[in-house]
Amino acid sequence: MVDGLQREEMTPMPISSAKKTYGTVSADRRREMTGLEFVQGLADGTLPLNTIAQTLGYDVTEAADGRVVITAEPGGSHLNPAGTVHGGFSATLLDSCMGLAVQSTLEKGVASTTLEFKISLVRPITPETGQIRAEGIVLNRGRRVGTAEGQQLAQALPCDPVEQGQGDPHADIDPGALGHERSESDDHRDRGQDRRH
Repeated sequence: MVDGLQREEMTPMPISSAKKTYGTVSADRRREMTGLEFVQGLADGTLPLNTIAQTLGYDVTEAADGRVVITAEPGGSHLNPAGTVHGGFSATLLDSCMGLAVQSTLEKGVASTTLEFKISLVRPITPETGQIRAEGIVLNRGRRVGTAEGQQLAQALPCDPVEQGQGDPHADIDPGALGHERSESDDHRDRGQDRRH
């Protein structure tokens, strides 16, 4: 038992060579799977990723009980008017990896959705940042609410300090750290509602 959660010893499931597809999994099919089976299906390509994954270009690359990793390569289509990657890109990656981490702990017939989350962006992301890795880890899951924490890191960021005057009060933070988030998800027992994170 870790942090009040019963966890199976499980090796994270890395991405397979299966070609990824996009769409939604029917509510009936989701009810037949545990949360972990569902999330592992997204990671190994046997289930379609949601369409926002296609829109933003992210992938579920690892799935274990209470832990999910999502990766993405930021590009020109993710820019805000200032020329850096929009904060919504980071928020979506973090919300997705944390929500799926909570989902991975659920029994058959149970789904979840985000109740709230807070994000702190500590470094700008640009297309030159390279691949982003967002990892969600469940901190606690009760009968109705689960709490997860997420961190987003760049695979390779230059270590040059941010110049003064660019508005970054966190210049002493590890240059690989891009965002950090905490989220709570509400479990939805099968109440005739089709809710999904």
